Amino acid sequence: MNAESFEHILRTQIPIAWIAGVRFESYDGETFKVFLEHDFLNQNPFGSIFWAVEGMAAEFAGGVMLLDKIEATGKNISMLVINNEAVFNKKAKGKIIFTCNEGKKIEDEVQKTIESGTPSVFELTSTGTDESGDVVAEFIFNWSIKVREQSIT
Repeated sequence: MNAESFEHILRTQIPIAWIAGVRFESYDGETFKVFLEHDFLNQNPFGSIFWAVEGMAAEFAGGVMLLDKIEATGKNISMLVINNEAVFNKKAKGKIIFTCNEGKKIEDEVQKTIESGTPSVFELTSTGTDESGDVVAEFIFNWSIKVREQSIT
């Protein structure tokens, strides 16, 4: 996964996130970072980034890493957010980076699902920090993954 493939996903599958300003920051296999900057298209009436835009960025930090690790297996595995929680510590202004550093956990859950053939439910956390390094928000997403059955043709 790199900036070009991330941009392709957003532009072709989730264009509202692209319009809102969600962008690729970095990915090293263990940690995925996306960013957004406060602007007219993602603002709320209170002078900061609308919470739902923060949620999109936070979901992508873990969800795109999960997608990447699933695709690397070559298996047909479904993924779905089944719950999420968020805590907002301060207004999101300026550049906000959302980070999920749970690549190993994702690999372990995907492998467990493949080996057992049973669905797996697990949490991924994405933390948003501002340019001062202050945590502005933390999102916890509960993901469900399962190997899809092969269809008979």
